[in-house]
Amino acid sequence: MGINAEQLRASLDAVAAAEPAFAKALARIGYPEPRISQRGYVTLLRAIVGQQVSIKAAAAIWARVDAAAGGAADPAKLVAVSDEDLRAAGLSRMKAAYAKSLAEEVLTGRLDLAALPADDEEAIAGMTRVKGIGRWSAEIYLLFAEGRLDIWPAGDLAVQIEIGRILGLPAKPTEKETRALAEPWRPHRGAAAIFAWHHRHVVPI
Repeated sequence: MGINAEQLRASLDAVAAAEPAFAKALARIGYPEPRISQRGYVTLLRAIVGQQVSIKAAAAIWARVDAAAGGAADPAKLVAVSDEDLRAAGLSRMKAAYAKSLAEEVLTGRLDLAALPADDEEAIAGMTRVKGIGRWSAEIYLLFAEGRLDIWPAGDLAVQIEIGRILGLPAKPTEKETRALAEPWRPHRGAAAIFAWHHRHVVPI
């Protein structure tokens, strides 16, 4: 499961000790709530279904996909659904292909979500071999479903914007700059990302 409240607080305290600007932001808005997702195939499948649509639309499409498959949580049932039925449920042709690819990888054991490599970069590499799972999706899964403490989604636009705001930078840092800025925060960068998203929702732009 994801990073729990106690781990989150301890990690954020460590980042605040290393970065005075972070300490000020933490004192101003407080600790975020933990963000925890279910471990396993369903969480990744729902991530594919929800790409580039609103939360409400994603929930509606998921319900239709689940009904079409007679239980989309079973990868064998999802693989058996026709592309036409998945399209009718609201998936684009590409998302339908991605969903089936994920289900097939899990069924064959090529992707074993219960035994991902302990090394974060190796785990990300293994997950991104699956069509439709990019680095961001893999990082979000490892952070929220596995609770890996040092995952740093530097390519996330909101993380870039908020880290720039928290640190008082004159402009939004690039992905490369965002990655470099967080080096002193190892091994607590996952908590820093969760705080960045929290900051975005709490502090007016």
